[in-house]
Formats: sequence, C-alpha cells, structure tokens
Amino acid sequence: MKQAIKRPFPHHLLYRPTSSIYFSKSNHPIRPSPSQSPSDTHLPFFQNQQTPHHRFASRRLLSSSIDPHPPNAIPVVSTVNSPFESSSSIDAGSSIRKPISLWPGMYHSPVTNALWEVRSRIFQKTQGIPGDAVSETELVPKTPSQSRTSILYNFSSDYILREQYKNPWNEIRAGKLLEDLDALAGTISFKHCSNNEGATRPVLLVTASVDRMMLKKSIRVDTDLKIVGAVTWVGRSSMEIRLEVIQPIEEASDSSDSLALTANFTFVARDSKTGKSAPINQISPETDQEKLLWKEADDRNQTRKKKRGENKKDMDDKEAGRLKALLAEGRVFCDMPALADRDSILIRDTCLESSFICQPQQRNTHGRIFGGFLMRKALELAFSTTYAFAGAAPLFLEVDHVDFLKPVDVGNFLRLKSCVLYTELESPNRPLINVEVVAHVTSPEIRSSEVSNTFYFTFTARPEAMKNGLKIRNVVPATEEEARRVLERMDAENPELVQNRD
Repeated sequence: MKQAIKRPFPHHLLYRPTSSIYFSKSNHPIRPSPSQSPSDTHLPFFQNQQTPHHRFASRRLLSSSIDPHPPNAIPVVSTVNSPFESSSSIDAGSSIRKPISLWPGMYHSPVTNALWEVRSRIFQKTQGIPGDAVSETELVPKTPSQSRTSILYNFSSDYILREQYKNPWNEIRAGKLLEDLDALAGTISFKHCSNNEGATRPVLLVTASVDRMMLKKSIRVDTDLKIVGAVTWVGRSSMEIRLEVIQPIEEASDSSDSLALTANFTFVARDSKTGKSAPINQISPETDQEKLLWKEADDRNQTRKKKRGENKKDMDDKEAGRLKALLAEGRVFCDMPALADRDSILIRDTCLESSFICQPQQRNTHGRIFGGFLMRKALELAFSTTYAFAGAAPLFLEVDHVDFLKPVDVGNFLRLKSCVLYTELESPNRPLINVEVVAHVTSPEIRSSEVSNTFYFTFTARPEAMKNGLKIRNVVPATEEEARRVLERMDAENPELVQNRD
C-alpha cells in the first residue's frame, strides 16, 4: 500500500480512477492493494496507524463483480477521534457526503453506511431512466457470483469498530448484526437487478420476509468476522438472498465449524410508479452448490405458497383439549391467586412496551423505514423483556421467520409490544425463553392501529447464571386468545409433531 499523503483533505467527495470504493475515517485517502481480487466484493475493516491529527483511519475496499472497472473511487471522509487523546470537538456536519435524499440512515453502523453508498451509486445511475425503458424481454440472466458480496470485520485490530459492536457483556450486539444482514441483502438485491452498466430500472426493492435464523455458535467481538451472501433463487418479481456469518476458529479442523449463522432474506420488486410487481433478472446457477441452494430455496418458496393457500381448520377435540390444559393454570392465577404455582407467571405480567416516532434518519433509499432498523429495535426490546423476566442477562439464540406485512413510513408512530410467550424447561441447564414482539403502526389522527410485523425470538440463560442457582419460571396464558397464540408458536417451532398428530 502506498504511503498516505501527509496533508489534510477537505471533507467532501473525491473522485479517483481506481477499481475500488473505500471508506476512510481519517483525513487521508487510502489506496487499495493491487492484489485485491475483483471477482467478489469485499469490505474489510481494520485500524490504520494514528495520524498527526490523532485520528484513527479505517478502510473499506469494494470491487464490483458486475463492473470490474468502475470509473471512480469515492473515499468518504468523516472525523473519529481517539479516546486516548484530547482534541477539538467533532464537527457533526463534517461527515455529510451527499444530499440527504440520496444518503439515508447515516447514523447507522459503518457497514450499513458503506453498503448504502454502494446502493446510492447504483441509484444515481437510474435518474432519468423511464419506467418502461427496459422491458421484460430485455432482462438478462445473472449468475450468483455476479451478486456475491462479502463484508470483513477486523475486530481483532480495529478498536473503533469493536467498540461500535460491543455490548455491556463484551459480546457482539446481535441487533446491529441483524441490521447489517438486512442492509447487505438489500445491496445484493440491487446488484442482481442492475444491468451490465451497473444501473437498475426504477423499481422498489423491499424486504418481504426473513426465514428463521439460528445461531450455531456464539459470536465473539474480539475475533475477525466475515459475512458473505449472494442471490440464490429468483421468481418473476422476487428473489432469495442467502447470507452466511463466518468467524474462523484457529483450532477448528472443519470449515463448517466457522459458520456461526445462516440467513435467507426474500426481497420483492415493485414498480416505482404503480406499486405493482415488477419483473427482475433471472438466475443461472453454475456450480453444483449453487444448483443445490437454488433447489432448497425453490422448495421453501413452494412451502410458503402452500401455507398461504391453506385455510385454517376448525379446532378438533384434540386441539380443544390442548387449549383447555394450557388455560388451566392461568385460571387458577385469575380466580385463586393465593393458590397459584409460585414457579409460574402469567404472560401479561412479563410484558414490556416501547414507542417512538420514526425519524427521517431511519429511512432507506426508498424513503421508508429500514427493515434492519425494525429488527434491531425488536430484538433489543425482546432482550430487555427476557432480562427482566429471567433476572440475568440472556443469550440470543434464534429469530424465527419474519413477514413484513405493512411498510413503515417516516413520521409513523410505532409501538412495539413484547411478552414472554412460553418457556421450555425440559433441559435444566439450557432453558429456552420464547419472546413475541408485535409492531403496531399507530395513527392517532384517524384512530387507527395496524400490525406491521410480528417477531419471535428465542433466548437462553447463561451457563454461569444457571450454575449460581438461577431458576426460570413457567409462563401461562390467562385468556383463550393468549393460549391460541402459544399453541400456534409451539406448532410452528415443532412442525414434525403437528404432522404426527394429523
């Protein structure tokens, strides 16, 4: 790498004819290594040596697999001071890179900002393109490798980055990770829908759903992390993006041991004027692995369609018996509280709520609230709910399938309501705590409240807390509506038991 130029640059956009986009938190541009491969997109994060102005420098390299020779590299400059040195106040406006209409969510994580900059460059190329400029017959198939993108988090060497992702227990903030996953999936969808010149038709790409994400191992905040993803399946107007969170382990002999999390995001394309579904580029898997992933994604899509087409069956005697048994303990709490089981608690007594106005800084490139932001806020409320219920800081394990039912706009009054829905205490050393978070878009002017999303999270207690005698209580419903919600979640978590009962 060439020596950084030892003179300050003004805080504005700089254009240089290189093949990478990178992000700098200092006043000095950093050129990418000549050995950087253009085949995949990489955004590495690492700490550079301290500059004479006592600022850390971080770099992000991005080489587009769609256009291997982009005309410009855009170093984005902001000020981040070292916590170990006294210095002048940080200029809050110094990191503004472009008009706010093209740069939403600037307060989010550095990863989200970098990804949105890539998306903003694609978005700028669509200005002036008519909605019917590209017909369905002119759409071209893309390979998964053309959309493949990866992010590198150099936690081991970048103090600033590590501090942004560390929670009070010196672990990674799962909510920020979900936020980054959604942002990465969105950027991958933009890349897939672009043409060979890197421009897309004026379509809206929105998160439709997220499949269950299960943490396979704990993620450390002091060890380097990588997220890689690509489009694996495409319908007429929808696509599935598979993301893998990888954290290598030195002593691990099998590469699969490094896989910490797998996520499947479904995005849909909508015409920017009519709001109707819009056709997108098809997918052409090349390798055996890509063909296998396509088959798995197609099976999931067929399963989702089948579930949507099924009508809810009437409750039979067996289901009615389950409902009655589940309500029995709750009736005791309501009618004879002095005789209720002290190791149990009503669902309604575990509830927490959070309300806020959706601000412009939380919007995505289409002017609506960023889906990753909603997932992060829901997870943070679920974590707090579990913390207050268990009496000890919990460990995040899983987020179940999420459907984005209603868009959330800037200015909406959003209410998040959470509760512990039920607990699984079969394993004394690893109890499972299932939390429900419902997001309501509330409009006081018209006295309206609609459900935007329903999130389901699973937590467990920390091993050291269980060794110290922590005991997790059983949770029981008090109403038939609560009991039905519990049974629906239990069946969703154990579909094989439902099949056996049928």
